[in-house]
Amino acid sequence: MKRVLSIWLITSGIAFAADFEPKGPLAATTEEASFDAKAAERFAKLALACVHKEYPNKIAHVLNSDADVAPPRKLTPAFCGCYDWHSSVHGHWLLVRLVRTFPDAPFASAARDALKQSLSAENLKQEAAYIRGEGRSSFERPYGLSWLLQLCAELREWDDQQAREWLANLKPLEDAAVERLTTWLPKLSHPVRIGEHDQTAFSLGLMFDYARTMKNEAFAKLIRDSAKKFFLADKNCPLNYEPSGEDFLSPCLGEADLMRRVLPQKEFASWLKGFMPQIPVGREGSENADWLRVAISPDPSDPKLAHLDGLNLSRAWMLEAILSALPDDDPRRPALQAAADAHRHAGLAAVTGEHYEGGHWLGSFAIYLTTRRGIEQAR
Repeated sequence: MKRVLSIWLITSGIAFAADFEPKGPLAATTEEASFDAKAAERFAKLALACVHKEYPNKIAHVLNSDADVAPPRKLTPAFCGCYDWHSSVHGHWLLVRLVRTFPDAPFASAARDALKQSLSAENLKQEAAYIRGEGRSSFERPYGLSWLLQLCAELREWDDQQAREWLANLKPLEDAAVERLTTWLPKLSHPVRIGEHDQTAFSLGLMFDYARTMKNEAFAKLIRDSAKKFFLADKNCPLNYEPSGEDFLSPCLGEADLMRRVLPQKEFASWLKGFMPQIPVGREGSENADWLRVAISPDPSDPKLAHLDGLNLSRAWMLEAILSALPDDDPRRPALQAAADAHRHAGLAAVTGEHYEGGHWLGSFAIYLTTRRGIEQAR
């Protein structure tokens, strides 16, 4: 019997549910949400529209002399589009993810061409030289660098000749990123617990998935040990303080999403009880939305306020990931599932591409959610 799965889509500003039969390499692992090449094309177009769109551009650039005054395409030629460096990186990840999943889709050729243009050996040597430049030790650390490693992991898992070439080209930048993060983590005395780019827990999760994909046991151990040092003793996360007005990540759920990666199931279930006692239990929990309400962006055209649309997407994947790590009979499952569904629907409804402030990055979050990337890697 063929399994039919649902995804929420947007057409003409109206959200609706559509059923699809799983296809591609994700079919065996996707349990709740999949989509076909036609549905994926909308997200691919968002990335294709921005990966080589140089302006507008918000750069975090340390100038050491007049010689460092240059346009983005000269400074970071591989990742100079999509408004900022980290969004460009996960925009390229999105294209790899979709072409890997739908190799014969109509958008696949254009996506390969875009990736080939960006991920050349020359471009990536310049990228590596840039982040090793004087005064740039904190450049895109940890958020952008962790997404870069996620791009490398995606390419490593893809049995494709071009993917192997791009991964080889990325090696100088990949090595620089791992070296930078490996040097930084032991010196980080306290975790950063905010809902934006500097959040420690979220980036550690991406880094841990990369380390396992690459079979880098030393890096994985450093991340696991850091996660336990920072978070194992945490209790009573102040979920009622969320969200802050510009969050696109949940501090509480981001921490739980990390800890489900590094703790055995029984230990994680116990830890979660002490960390998030607010989660309702029993069947009635599915009817109680007060414990984690969906966020509403007051202005999707504002670059910072649009973050709340991304918060719904990241909350949804984190909730689903937490569910994937709990026993089947855990009494918190109904509440977690209801919250995940509500945030999924609201988050996907916001990925319209109407405003570039959100369109340049929300597609990546939508694909990370709908293809269950973090859950897939954990398995």
